[in-house]
Amino acid sequence: QRLERKLPHDNSFRSEFPFQGVDFSHFQPSSTLSQPSVPYVPIKLEEYETPGFSVKIFLKKVEKSCKCNQRSVLNFFLKLFPAIEWLSHYRIKEYLLGDIISGLLVGIVAIPQSISYALLASQDPIYGLYTNFFCPIIYFAMATSRHVCVGSFGVLCLMIGESVNRQLRLAGYESDGATVMMANATLNGTVFCDKSCYAISVATALAFLVGIYQILLGVFQLGFISVYLSEPLLSGFVTGSSLTIITSQMNLVLGIKIPRHDGVGSLILTWIDIFRYIGKANICDLVTSLVSLAVIVPVKEVNRYYRDKMKAPFPIELLVVIAATLLSYFFDFNSKYKSKICGAIPTGFKQPAVPDLRLLSNLALDAIPIAIIGFAMTVSLAEIFGKKHGYPVRANQEMIAIGMGNLIPAFFSCFATSGALTKTLLKESTGCQTQISSLVSSVVMLLILLWIAPLFYSLQTCILGVVTIVNLRGGLRTFADIPKMWRISKIDTVVWWVTMLSSSLISTELGLLVGVCFALLCIIFRTQRPRATLLGRVNDSEIYEDQFTYKRISSIANIKIFRFDTSLYYANKEYFKSSLFQKTGIQPSLVAAMQKKAKAKAKKSTTQVSEDVSAPVIDICTLIIDCGAMQFIDSVGLSVLKEIHQDYGKIGVQVLLANCNPATRHLLQASGWLTGMEDSGLLFFHSIHAAVKFAEQQNQAQQKENEVVRETFLSQEPQNVLVDSSLERSL
Repeated sequence: QRLERKLPHDNSFRSEFPFQGVDFSHFQPSSTLSQPSVPYVPIKLEEYETPGFSVKIFLKKVEKSCKCNQRSVLNFFLKLFPAIEWLSHYRIKEYLLGDIISGLLVGIVAIPQSISYALLASQDPIYGLYTNFFCPIIYFAMATSRHVCVGSFGVLCLMIGESVNRQLRLAGYESDGATVMMANATLNGTVFCDKSCYAISVATALAFLVGIYQILLGVFQLGFISVYLSEPLLSGFVTGSSLTIITSQMNLVLGIKIPRHDGVGSLILTWIDIFRYIGKANICDLVTSLVSLAVIVPVKEVNRYYRDKMKAPFPIELLVVIAATLLSYFFDFNSKYKSKICGAIPTGFKQPAVPDLRLLSNLALDAIPIAIIGFAMTVSLAEIFGKKHGYPVRANQEMIAIGMGNLIPAFFSCFATSGALTKTLLKESTGCQTQISSLVSSVVMLLILLWIAPLFYSLQTCILGVVTIVNLRGGLRTFADIPKMWRISKIDTVVWWVTMLSSSLISTELGLLVGVCFALLCIIFRTQRPRATLLGRVNDSEIYEDQFTYKRISSIANIKIFRFDTSLYYANKEYFKSSLFQKTGIQPSLVAAMQKKAKAKAKKSTTQVSEDVSAPVIDICTLIIDCGAMQFIDSVGLSVLKEIHQDYGKIGVQVLLANCNPATRHLLQASGWLTGMEDSGLLFFHSIHAAVKFAEQQNQAQQKENEVVRETFLSQEPQNVLVDSSLERSL
């Protein structure tokens, strides 16, 4: 049976009251009473008996979970370190080659990114190499995902850099990197720190806090927090952060020095300064940047378009970095053209050190959004690729893994990391099978740290700015998807715009908070004013649909079916009542007042009541409320249902509920909804059709009763006439 949608929306059904614009004259049955083919038989379901809370059972469960034996300890370590289990089943011939190739390619791509993202985090290049060496090793041992690649992530590096710069200013360090001011700050109370030393102290303390937060989220299974970061919200946040990152890299690309701006409107102020000082741009840096962009972008686009046909993407970034380093070294760009270079990059590792615990109080709030974004990106990537390749992923274990991947490396001069989308895609597309590829990538980083790092001494920083900007093309590409997003969901598009603008124009952390709050407000607004409609029967079937959306939907005489498409709670109770009164065309309080007034007038006079105070004729005997979309009803919503039940009952309209879920039924029973009802089955209509059959059966029985009364009255009327005539003759 085909339903045709009405276009445009028909509003001819709406009626108004004489009081507040209500007119009852339009109440006429739209179809004749349909005769039920089968008498209504109430369905009674017997529920399982649920055991109540028992202290003894609870204590036994606690005791069982706290038992420590060899098996429980083994299970604990297997869950904490999933690598122990999958390494024992590792297929060398099948997996090893793909893991080695993908690990090598990811390691090669990570070299320029590690250096460029370290500058974005306001750190020396060596710390970016440290971070991308240590974190994958920890993640390899503790992760359940086989494909996620962890390391420096642009958005996180931006947030880290903002926090580090804020602490540098509070500590008295000058923002100009050309001048190094010695402050009275100490590292672990013994060694004086210059600006670079203090910056990594802040970054390691921040990573330490981020790791603790993420581990606690995983231990207490609070991964549900990530559900508040919807896809449009995350996309808008990444795009807004990408605009901020691009803006922050323009001084490197152009080779100019501009004042640093923070807070509201810093993006706009920075671009104003860029255009103000663009005349002082370093020609060497500008030409190098333009040539690098002209080479990297086309090759990256070719890699993207032909990624399905290519076994591995062409490592254009690394080749450009090597070529630029050689040119800068042989032509001495630093001395001749004052081009800024990376400078000395030491080899080897620094001695492990405890993060500066005195900074934790200052960084406690800064670490929260970094921790949330970090685990949200990691868990979402893990679930995507786990679903794609058909293996289970434990979200809470992933949070513990990335948390440990931030906590432990914090002792080795590393900043916070998360799952990196670009490198994960590269890793998966080049034959990765397990996290062995992460170890291979770390080996590549180890070679750089031990021998190759000093060779990047002459690398121009403008090249690193170009590499950073090129890797943000994915975030900017989202602008092209806005029209499609608008056609799918206008609210999601608005959430995207609000998050993107707040992240770029206010600040990264506040932008995320604004986006989350706005998305929650949109959800509340949707539930406050949901869709409310009247349902009608599709021909003579048991299907009921919106009679104002589809054609050839027949209403049922003396019965109206009202549907409210969300839960009923305190925020939408008034909208529920107003929608119900508008759709049914009856406001019970006004009808009851008119009926009362008409009865009072009739008692005073034996004549016919005047038309203006006549009792309104109501064409509805039963109101059925479809509760199928109501996931829950709070105490205020329950009071509204009781009020409606009583008010409609006063004017002779019974209210029936259909499609209530078990929780709603229990709530109604506990609140005394059945009080005064002869049959408890009036509550348990498991479908709209059952409620309609019950109401039709009642209406049919009432009509028969009225006919019997009328026939009895008519049969008695002639006898009275004969008696009167006989009495008259006798008299």
